[in-house]
Amino acid sequence: MSKLDMSGMYAFHDALRRELRHIAEVTERPGDDPRQVLATAVGWELFKKALHIHHTAEDDALWPAMREALAGRPDDLALLDAMEAEHAAVDPAVDAVDAALADRESGPARLGELADALATALTGHLKHEEDAALPLIEATLTPAQWQHFGQVSGQRVGPDGPRITPWMLDGASEQATAAMLAPLPEPVRAVYANEWVPAYKALDLWAARTGA
Repeated sequence: MSKLDMSGMYAFHDALRRELRHIAEVTERPGDDPRQVLATAVGWELFKKALHIHHTAEDDALWPAMREALAGRPDDLALLDAMEAEHAAVDPAVDAVDAALADRESGPARLGELADALATALTGHLKHEEDAALPLIEATLTPAQWQHFGQVSGQRVGPDGPRITPWMLDGASEQATAAMLAPLPEPVRAVYANEWVPAYKALDLWAARTGA
């Protein structure tokens, strides 16, 4: 049996993949200027915020612990180098989309290419992390170290929890949802079910109700 519950990590990855599909749909949607739609989309804001939280928590609370545990193992350390390099490649891809959104001279075709580049960089990273890094984490970290990473991630979500938590668990399995909600006090879980989820479902994340 796995010593580390990684269901939350996979739920986060799946949420990012889900939003990449929405971004692709927005940039390909006929009848709208995708720059205007994406620039004002709550979904784009949440995607960027969640991605930043996820990657900075890994950079600050996950990879350093792994580096300490893997000292003297150059092949494994090279994998961690690759993880950090992939993070560094994703951020400029996000910035490039934002730059295109702000550029009145930039047409929808360019935005589509940039969205494709972002999707390629991020999906490639997520698959590499799941195929290689997560098994290494499973074999290396203690439950306490893994829990610390989860705590750091939760702290960085902070006041955005009422939106990011249901965002992350949108479409997640019952196991992943239960694992993510278990550390929360019962009153907070009740607020999640009764307030956070309905408010999240009421959001028009990708301007679908006004789009063509």
